[in-house]
Amino acid sequence: MDELSCGAVDDAVAMDASIAAAAWARFRTSPNPWVGAVVVLDGRIRGTGATEPPGGLHAERMAMEAAALTCGGSIGGSTLVTTLEPCHHTGRTEPCTEAIVAADVTRVVVAVEDPDSQVAGRGIDYLRGAGLEVIVGVRSLEVTEQLAPYLHHRRTGRPLVILKMATTFDGRTAAPDGSSKWITGPEARADVHRMRAESDAVCVGSATVFADNPRLDVRDWPDAVAMGATNPRRIVLGAIPKDARVLPADEHHGDLGELLDRLGDEGVLQLLVEGGAQVAGRFHREGLVDRVVAYVAPTLLGGDDGRPFLAGAGVTAMTDVWRGCFTNVQFLGEDLRLEMAPKA
Repeated sequence: MDELSCGAVDDAVAMDASIAAAAWARFRTSPNPWVGAVVVLDGRIRGTGATEPPGGLHAERMAMEAAALTCGGSIGGSTLVTTLEPCHHTGRTEPCTEAIVAADVTRVVVAVEDPDSQVAGRGIDYLRGAGLEVIVGVRSLEVTEQLAPYLHHRRTGRPLVILKMATTFDGRTAAPDGSSKWITGPEARADVHRMRAESDAVCVGSATVFADNPRLDVRDWPDAVAMGATNPRRIVLGAIPKDARVLPADEHHGDLGELLDRLGDEGVLQLLVEGGAQVAGRFHREGLVDRVVAYVAPTLLGGDDGRPFLAGAGVTAMTDVWRGCFTNVQFLGEDLRLEMAPKA
């Protein structure tokens, strides 16, 4: 990808361009991180790159190759701006650090360090040891959020677990007869399909499969094809009917922690848990939920006999409640999307 700016750009503006490039790679690179990079020379962005699918080039090399074409071959004296610390090990590709030095880049701007045990500061140290100026921390909050599943996986060995639920205003996820189609409107449902596209795997309980027979795909997200998104891997807690629309899918019986360990080993960076209430309650009580996304509809069931947000026993006193913080609030059509995370 090539991009030319109309005027001089500073590190923050260049990092914004790198973040935008990474967003396009979000749906194609897992289990590798979705990274964006730009090359700046004479105050202008000369080349932009994003990480290719596994086995392809990393964002830094893509940006340098694009810049070399723009600049007639040489990018000596340039600044490379990248969302993640360049790799300094040989995997499917050669180390990006060595390519950066060989290209005579003189300055590197990094948003966040890579916690992967094969990197973990070694890339930055190598570049500084080679005489390059390295700046770390530009737009770090934005990139930490963008790369949250990857960073979490590298630090814990498990996928980032997002619990998603659709609920009425009085906190019910289904009517007493079990029906739940549709609590929310089309805009909220499209956003759920976008989250599925961002996730490596989706998990539901067998009761949901029997009651709703969901596909758990990304068909309702309008940008799925343009972004190169694919359907996530499907996991069902319990037995799967032979004619279920969720197939192909994996069954899991037993401990949820073991499930997360296995998925982490298999390169799953983000797991979207879609319920139902029993499954949601299990993940919550075992302390396995990293984020909660609730789609709240302006509807009331009007009683205490509907299905709850979390089924099962809760705490017995307010002193024991789980407290988090809202990290995002937005309207989607007539519905409200609330995102919550544990307090730091």
